[in-house]
Amino acid sequence: MTTELWMVVAAVGVAWAQIMVAATPGLLRDPMRSFGNRDTEAAQPEWVRRMERASNNMKENLPLFVALVLVVHAAGAENVRSAVGAQVFVVARVLYAVAYTAGIVYVRTLLWGVSIAGMLAVASALFGG
Repeated sequence: MTTELWMVVAAVGVAWAQIMVAATPGLLRDPMRSFGNRDTEAAQPEWVRRMERASNNMKENLPLFVALVLVVHAAGAENVRSAVGAQVFVVARVLYAVAYTAGIVYVRTLLWGVSIAGMLAVASALFGG
C-alpha cells in the first residue's frame, strides 16, 4: 500500500479519535443520556465544544483529502510530493485538533493552512512530475 493510502487510514483514525474524545466526557458524566434521543443540549466544558468543532472541521476536510488521494492513486501519479503532502496533512490535522481543543487560536488557523497545503501537494502530483 502506498504512503498516501496509509495516510488516508491515519486520517480516518484521527477523525475517529476526535469523535471519541468529544463524546467520552458526556458519556462518562451521564451515561443514560447517551441511550436517549439527546433532544436537548447538555452542558459541556469549553474544551469539549472546541473538540467538537475541530472534529466537524475534520469531517469537512477528510472527504476532500480522500478524494485527492484516490484520484492520484487511480492515475498512478503518486510521487514524493504527494506522499509528503499526505503526511503533512495528517500531522497538521493532529496538531490542529490539539491546538483547537487547547484554545490556541492563531496556531490553530496556521495549522489548518498547513493541512490545506498538504492537500495541494497531493493534488500537484496530478499536474506533472
